[in-house]
Formats: sequence, C-alpha cells, structure tokens
Amino acid sequence: MGTKNRAEVRQAVHGRIRKKVSGTEQRPRLCVFRSLNHIYAQVIDDTKGETLCSASTVEKGLREKTGGNLAAAVEIGKLIAERAKAKGIETVVFDRGGYIYHGRVKGLAEAAREAGLKF
Repeated sequence: MGTKNRAEVRQAVHGRIRKKVSGTEQRPRLCVFRSLNHIYAQVIDDTKGETLCSASTVEKGLREKTGGNLAAAVEIGKLIAERAKAKGIETVVFDRGGYIYHGRVKGLAEAAREAGLKF
C-alpha cells in the first residue's frame, strides 16, 4: 500500500459522497469543483444525466478577476442561484465534491442560500 496524494484522497471522499447524494428532477444536485485558480458550480439532474445550468470563473465576464479567492466564490454562488431560479429550480442537494466545507466552498454555498436556493 502506497501513500495517497491529496487529489486521490479527495476523489475517494467524493466517491463516498456520490453513493449517497443524487440529484432528481424536483431536487437537482448543486456540484462544486474547486481548482487552484478557478471555481465551478453546476446544477445537475442525475436521473436524466444532464446539466441544467452552470457558472464558473472562466466565463467571459468573470475571467478578468481572479477565481481563486473567496470573493469570486461568493459571486459564483449568487450567479448559480440566479440561473437556477430562472429555470424554476428552488431546492437543490449540495455536493461539496469531496472538499472540506470551508473557505471558497462554504462561501459559494452560503451565497447561493442567500440568493434564494434552498438546501
């Protein structure tokens, strides 16, 4: 048995989470991916296997600013909530993607809650 690096540990945790968390048509999954320089959020219907809406810091209007900080994560949280509500989505299941609920992941989640998403 070799030692696992941080990415392998996160993938294992994410796999355990995904066994329990699944998005439906009535309550899709809000999935978060965090890289060193950017943050991405998607609202996914797992029964159909399709992404309903998404937001990230690599989009044209947000690309000029840095995406690797808390302010950008809060902005993406507000944006994903706006886009989800425009599609008629009120409640979601939060999938933190194997990341600790802290920092940018927490900021995104709280901003989405404040913008009107329920989870």
